[in-house]
Amino acid sequence: VQLVESGGGLVQPGGSLRLSCATSGSIGSINSMGWYRQAPGKQRELVATITSGGGTNYADSVKGRFTISRDYAKNTVYLQMNSLKPEDTAVYYCNGLIRPSLTTYTRNYWGQGTQVTVSS
Repeated sequence: VQLVESGGGLVQPGGSLRLSCATSGSIGSINSMGWYRQAPGKQRELVATITSGGGTNYADSVKGRFTISRDYAKNTVYLQMNSLKPEDTAVYYCNGLIRPSLTTYTRNYWGQGTQVTVSS
């Protein structure tokens, strides 16, 4: 099972970016998926999650600005980021709680990360 992020880059304050995370491999089922971020010198923190039923959860710092969504047919999760601030600068990681095919267990999978830089 692999998770691959895309869509990061450099954007000015107030701008927008859309991150994508595509899953591949032998997937039995996907429980929740989410986005985390890690800024230099800081711990990795939760940004947003979405459950298999579509329930969402956001960090207080991004509520009203970021939107997480999921394409169940493509096993892909998105993060629409609007009104970006310099403090949103970080490496953004995709996470999935996934049960591989032909198994009965679930585990956390991580993508390699994509850099988001908000600067003028």
